[in-house]
Amino acid sequence: MDPVLERRSIRKYTEKKVEESKIKTLLEAGMSAPSAHNEQPWHFVVIDKREILDKIPEFHPYSQMLRGAPLAILVCCDTSGLDNEDFWVQDCSAATENILVEAGSIGLGSVWLGIYPKNELMKGIKELTYLPEGIIPFALISIGYPAYEKEPSGRFSEDRIHRNKW
Repeated sequence: MDPVLERRSIRKYTEKKVEESKIKTLLEAGMSAPSAHNEQPWHFVVIDKREILDKIPEFHPYSQMLRGAPLAILVCCDTSGLDNEDFWVQDCSAATENILVEAGSIGLGSVWLGIYPKNELMKGIKELTYLPEGIIPFALISIGYPAYEKEPSGRFSEDRIHRNKW
């Protein structure tokens, strides 16, 4: 449980570039997520160009940390081959969380930036990354070597547990 319990949102990074081997590890983690009906609707856009990272905060108000991040991964859904469109959000959420947990376990900091279902955010990221028709931008993950440490959040609460009925 340590990687899950120790995962925290990190919004400030050192200038150290994330190695290609670690980027591949993160993408493998994302693609290892559970998927309803095994549809695996995810696609990933690796963003490491400074000019692209710096443009995202112009339309995404909660993404200011990208100005100091060396890397972001955009998690997308390809709707073209889906037999069932009811579960892609869960699939892409699982892929996103896998990347976040793996980032922490390999010494990286990260934070989940929502894109879907906000039309203005989806439009901005689609235009910036030239997403083709049928590709829905779901979430953006800011990633880098953390410039600070955070203690585990300790969010466990017995008050939120119900057994067999509410």
